[in-house]
Amino acid sequence: MSSSRQTKGLSKVTSKPSDSLAFTNTLRYSVLQVKTDTIRMTAINNNIESLREKVTKCAETVSNLKKNSPDEKSAIAIAVKEMLAAKKEFADNNDGIGVEGKPYQAPMSKAEKKAKEKAEKTSKAAAALDSQNEGASNSKKADKKAAKKAAKAAAKKSHKEAAGSQKPSQEKTDAGGQSKQSTLKSWSRMSIPENEIVMNPNVPLYERPVIALTMAILTNTILDYTISQNHLARHSALGLPGGNVVVGDIAMAHYLLKSKGKSAGDPQQQALVDTWVNYAQSLKGFPDEQTQRAVMMTLDNNLSQRTYLVGEKFTMADVAMFSAIGFPSQTEDRKLLLKAFQKSKTAQRWLKLVADHPAVKEATQLVLGSHKEAAFEENESDKMEPLASGMNLLEGGVLGRVVTRFPPEPSGYLHIGHSKAVLLNDYYARRYKGRLIVRFDDTNPSKEKEEFQTSIVEDLAKLGVQPDLITFTSDYFDTTQAYAIQMIQEGIAYMDDTPQEQMKLERMDRKESKHRNQSVEQALDLFKAMCSSSSDDDDAAKWCLRAKIDMSSDNGTMRDPVLYRCNASVPHHRTGTRYKAYPTYDLACPIVDSLEGVSHALRTTEYNDRDEQYQWIQKALQIRRVRVHAFSRVNFNYTVMSKRKLAWFVSEGLVDGWNDPRFPTIRGVVRRGIHIGALRQFMYSQGASRNVVQMDWSKFWAENKKKIDVQAKRFMAIAKDERTAITITNAPTTESLSFVTTDYHPKDPSLGSRKVRIADKIWLEAIDAQELTIGEEFVLMRWGVMKVTAINGDASNRTIEAEFIPEGDFKAAKKKISWIADCKDNTPCILTEFDNLIAKEKLEEDDILTECLTPITKAESFAEGDAGLKTLEQGVVIQLERRGYYCVDQPYKDSNSPLILYMIPDGKSKAMSGLAGKIAHR
Repeated sequence: MSSSRQTKGLSKVTSKPSDSLAFTNTLRYSVLQVKTDTIRMTAINNNIESLREKVTKCAETVSNLKKNSPDEKSAIAIAVKEMLAAKKEFADNNDGIGVEGKPYQAPMSKAEKKAKEKAEKTSKAAAALDSQNEGASNSKKADKKAAKKAAKAAAKKSHKEAAGSQKPSQEKTDAGGQSKQSTLKSWSRMSIPENEIVMNPNVPLYERPVIALTMAILTNTILDYTISQNHLARHSALGLPGGNVVVGDIAMAHYLLKSKGKSAGDPQQQALVDTWVNYAQSLKGFPDEQTQRAVMMTLDNNLSQRTYLVGEKFTMADVAMFSAIGFPSQTEDRKLLLKAFQKSKTAQRWLKLVADHPAVKEATQLVLGSHKEAAFEENESDKMEPLASGMNLLEGGVLGRVVTRFPPEPSGYLHIGHSKAVLLNDYYARRYKGRLIVRFDDTNPSKEKEEFQTSIVEDLAKLGVQPDLITFTSDYFDTTQAYAIQMIQEGIAYMDDTPQEQMKLERMDRKESKHRNQSVEQALDLFKAMCSSSSDDDDAAKWCLRAKIDMSSDNGTMRDPVLYRCNASVPHHRTGTRYKAYPTYDLACPIVDSLEGVSHALRTTEYNDRDEQYQWIQKALQIRRVRVHAFSRVNFNYTVMSKRKLAWFVSEGLVDGWNDPRFPTIRGVVRRGIHIGALRQFMYSQGASRNVVQMDWSKFWAENKKKIDVQAKRFMAIAKDERTAITITNAPTTESLSFVTTDYHPKDPSLGSRKVRIADKIWLEAIDAQELTIGEEFVLMRWGVMKVTAINGDASNRTIEAEFIPEGDFKAAKKKISWIADCKDNTPCILTEFDNLIAKEKLEEDDILTECLTPITKAESFAEGDAGLKTLEQGVVIQLERRGYYCVDQPYKDSNSPLILYMIPDGKSKAMSGLAGKIAHR
């Protein structure tokens, strides 16, 4: 059995009237077995206690001799010898543990001690010498180590001062040997926040609050509690209102059930549950083998004709018994228990049933915390991939039971900021082998269009995201309306016609609306009138539904938020004019998340205040609760993310449309040449952070370069307006159609090879030609070494002659120059560069957009490139050697429709060679 001592469904069998009698008989038999083992253990303990007394008496004799007769050396020596023999005898009968509670070690002679001291001195001297040789770095490590040690000592001292350091003596102790009285004293001196569950992550699993958490999950109240870890906590505890504390797993479980009214029911059934719980607790003080044997016999006799211990459902009785045998929910622990239960198929069946229960698995993950993952896999297919760098475990995430959702509003195009939410939701759904729901939040017909809805689906495909299900909030309008009526009937929502600006001021001043205490009947009549209004100008349309929460709350979102409002003038793009009033996102989201089975709602930190409101709505409506997992938005410097401002650029004609490569939209950045793998990796690396930061594009482009470089085929192109002719006197003529063969990628021959046209007349970049001197040897990339033999004309009209040196030294030649043969097969190209649309790093609310624009954001250059460029398709990424990386935006068609290439930034502030572009390289 592991140190932790630690659902496939089974058909239920109707219990027989004799179940209670069988249970009682089995309990009696199991308790007899335990008592028999107890008698045997008591005899052993009595023997050990007598040996302990013998050691004590010998020690007293030695002490008295040394004190009263220090000169009687021989008598002292004999007494010491007898004491050491008694200590050894004690250890031999106590599994090698001495009277001090530590592993017994025989005392050393003076010679042995001297030899040991000498060896230690030698070792320390050698270590000191090594430390000096290692230098200052090791000194820093030592300082850090000392600081950690001091901090640990201070924490330990603080704990002792707070919790007391009394050792159990004559007091009654619990199963772990800890004094119950001192435990209560220690917790009475510690402050635990209300609804916070504290546990020690260093104790075995079954000593953590596994029963309490399982019951909280079963009763849908787990989200009411915060779980924290305290390495100094002696026992699990729960903070109560008023500063009181509940200590112990069972006590916490009972409190959780009673405080939520979940423990009421059939008194007989509840009594049976309590009996099982008490029996399970009584077993925890015995050795593992005894406990396992007792449980196996009990299960074998009580579950031969039924599934659960009490009644026809999973109860606290099953959880308590499961905890008594170590809470073996994880694979390795379960295997050990199945082996121990090999004589009873009934016990094995029950063990598998409980271990596979979703609530048990979730509780296991919760007590393990966010830094360790539970191991539930039964086979290789159940194993999960290691967490991507930067990502966190989902709280309570269990394989096969994670459902995430991405809820875009179809009011615009997805942008780079949305991509983080999309990719994180997709990552968790895939890692946990769960589901991803894409749900269109179409609750505001004034802003939404079919065009945006279609574009979002297309953009998800560009990101490589395939949702398991696509739904619409509008599918739930009838259901949401029914919940709104329920809130009115329960007195937790009311109708209000306060003008919007006045309502805003009243919420800021924490002033209640004059309608807050209206009658239920009046509110229902007003709500029905609003939902049937034919125009936004009707008196009924001026009303809205507000939640009645807490106008004095420090959280502004809890000050009676708006839940429903009229919008009769604009038909909905899916439902037309069927509905006149629509729920707000604040009401619809928590309802639909619950109904669709979402397990984890990933929300950006800007919703932190709204999380409390989200949970209040689910709790008030008594619907299934959903965990909220927060992450930070991602913002980029010099980038506009606002849909409204992006729409302004489009309407003003400053860009070519929503897919303009200068736009941060998904279709814009993909058109610019972003590698989706790099985007995923970048967003994952930011995933765990909850701090909103301004990201520098250069960092992302540097990551992007690593991805595109390994697959970008190499070509060459020369600018048409800034080039110089050069004649290779001993090269083949243009008419001879000569070629050399070279790899597409110098580091990856698997990408294939291409033929490069060579001729006696070629073109160089003007800047390269200007730097050549007579007699200089240089390399024409992918061809060979050349030597300059003549230079004619001036800088504005220069011609150069050179000769090919077949055996030339590539390494000796300092210059490696790109070039292109002067022939008709060359590919005409337009090389396009871009700059940021705005010149200010971060726009503020009061900034005037027209004053922050970058004057020139697009520049084009005409060039001639390899003939092979004509074969490229749209979206292909290549490298023009010595120029940079480019994405094909428009393939070559004919001389009137040249190849259009968009430059992809590489994260550097300057171009990769002297061939600088026309605008900033970013």
